[in-house]
Amino acid sequence: MRNKIAEHLNEIKDYQAKTAQEIEAFRIKYLGSKGIIKGLFADFKTVANEEKREMGQLLNDLRAMATSRIDELKAAQDSDGIGEKFRDIDLTRPGFPFETGSRHPVSLVMNEIIQIFNKMAFSVAEGPEVEDDWHNFTSLNFPEEHPARDMQDTFFVDLPGSIALRTHTSSVQARVMENQKPPIRVIAPGRVYRNEAISARAHCIFHQVEGLVIDENVSFADLKLTLLNFAKEFFGEEARIRLRPSYFPFTEPSAEVDVYWGLKTEADYRITKGTGWLEILGCGMVDPNVLKNFDIDPDKYSGFAFGMGIERIAMLKYQVDDLRLFYENDARFLKQFKETY
Repeated sequence: MRNKIAEHLNEIKDYQAKTAQEIEAFRIKYLGSKGIIKGLFADFKTVANEEKREMGQLLNDLRAMATSRIDELKAAQDSDGIGEKFRDIDLTRPGFPFETGSRHPVSLVMNEIIQIFNKMAFSVAEGPEVEDDWHNFTSLNFPEEHPARDMQDTFFVDLPGSIALRTHTSSVQARVMENQKPPIRVIAPGRVYRNEAISARAHCIFHQVEGLVIDENVSFADLKLTLLNFAKEFFGEEARIRLRPSYFPFTEPSAEVDVYWGLKTEADYRITKGTGWLEILGCGMVDPNVLKNFDIDPDKYSGFAFGMGIERIAMLKYQVDDLRLFYENDARFLKQFKETY
């Protein structure tokens, strides 16, 4: 064994390699799992006891020599130019030019609406998306079996107590009135659900921002001025609005609000049905029965409420003609809003 080790030491010292493949083959030959050195260690058990110490030292020297020689050969290869072409590369740069993302158009519009009402001293209120009957319907003047409940198709949850996915963020207003006494001045943005057929103009999931103001001497004129200020902030200083009589169970009197869109293009005629006006939200004075449900004295306090669909506002702002585009996660559609981030 002593002679074999000496032969291998000489071979390792004199070995030269021209390529990385030759170096790897040499490494496998000596240091691989089935290599020469491992075989010599396997034969070590046959060495006489009085020679084991010497032979063990020689084998360790052989393994150290092989490892050192391989490292020298690799270093020589690199200095000869293998790694030269990589030395000017900035290894801290990303491997691929990934594009930065952007916020969803619905989020952009919702944030803009919230900022506008924040300027008018509205605070933001939130509530659960799975609601009970009291907060979603009954407290808001939707008595059981009242035909007004048919205005909204509801996703009911199979739990005791008429639990449902909220059909409007008015349920948040109910919770605010339940836990806070006037003066109240809040908006409630969030996701809502209605059991409707999905089309270019309707979806079973959408977003709303609803507002509520309750205080002494609040009038319909305050409501109109608030909505006019919003329209001018969102649609531009030249924006005009009009209010049309309508009906909602929780407000009386109630109105639909239109903004003047204009008739400059053929699309404007189609969208506004030739009138130039587009409906953007519903509103009204809070019904006294709703105030009574939350122990708020209707003889002392009055208030107004309004609600708008975020997707509808986004469709107007970005001239999107199909509501479903907001939910299909098509990157070609969404990347158009990167510069509006």
